Amino acid sequence: MTEAERLARAALGRITEPGDESVGLLLERHGPVEALARLLDGPSGEGRRARARGTDARADLDHAAALGARLVCPGEEEWPTQLDDLGPARPIGLWVRGTASLRLLALRSVAMVGARACTDYGVRVAAELSAELADSAWTVASGGAYGIDAAAHRGALAATGITVGILACGVDQIYPRGHSALLGRIAEQGLLVSELPLGAHPTKPRFLQRNRLIAALTRGTVVVEAARRSGALSTARRARELNRIVMGVPGPVCSELSVGVHALIRDGGSLVTDAAEVVELVGGIGTDLAPDRRGPLLPRDALVGEALQVVEALPAGAPGAPVERLVRSTGLRPDTVLQRLYELGALGLVVRRGARWCLARPL
Repeated sequence: MTEAERLARAALGRITEPGDESVGLLLERHGPVEALARLLDGPSGEGRRARARGTDARADLDHAAALGARLVCPGEEEWPTQLDDLGPARPIGLWVRGTASLRLLALRSVAMVGARACTDYGVRVAAELSAELADSAWTVASGGAYGIDAAAHRGALAATGITVGILACGVDQIYPRGHSALLGRIAEQGLLVSELPLGAHPTKPRFLQRNRLIAALTRGTVVVEAARRSGALSTARRARELNRIVMGVPGPVCSELSVGVHALIRDGGSLVTDAAEVVELVGGIGTDLAPDRRGPLLPRDALVGEALQVVEALPAGAPGAPVERLVRSTGLRPDTVLQRLYELGALGLVVRRGARWCLARPL
């Protein structure tokens, strides 16, 4: 990346909006320096020329460096190549604030998104999942918003993990205002990332374009609480289009915030309830398997055939039953029933009390 190309990409980020595929095609065909010239000199360049007035790409780069930020461009060592899956809509460049390597963090990263107006259940689930993922050395990425995003970031930070905040504004801006301390911690312990230039403020289209970045950067997206028209579902849709893993955490069926997640699961998203299940889906094939969850192994589970028939026929109460009654209940021959009873007795599962047989303990 030459200095002229870096300056051109910084300037392009000032005069265009994220996700503009026509700009992406120009970049692919002509490179950043000529693409910038064509955009400014072309018949539709008036609006962009107006934006370009007063723009100083060199000053932007110097200002970023003073803040501890940098511009990461396609083709550079720190560029996450999975973003190239966006094709012409891939970012012109990414402003990154923090000292960690964006490319390396993104290699083992999971996005966690959900409702801003979430419930206590959603906050708890998002925080616990993020903390568990951090304990497994996975990076948690989210959008820095109120609700599930904040819970995900805080859960990872609390577990001394790494989290990435992907913003719909410049990395020097505090949005939402109430997250000044949180975004500061993310910049120190993880990374703040945006394709918007310094000083840029969020708009609704920029949030939607930011969602595509979250989906493309990470190995999979987990949705925790989302109503039918939640913005978090747009991230999940983009993840699915990019062949990323899409996961949902189920919630109460009576909650409006479960409707979107449950629809996502019905449409093919994977149901997850803890970090081990998330890692099994996004991790290495055959190596990151979740533990097999089963109920306690009971003595009856090992019984088959005639022995199981006899045990099932024994009443639960203390009096038990005589052999004749068990013959009628099982349809087996008397000597067969007696043989199975003695075998079960040898295993300590039944006891004989006179003419009656009883269960030795609950099976």
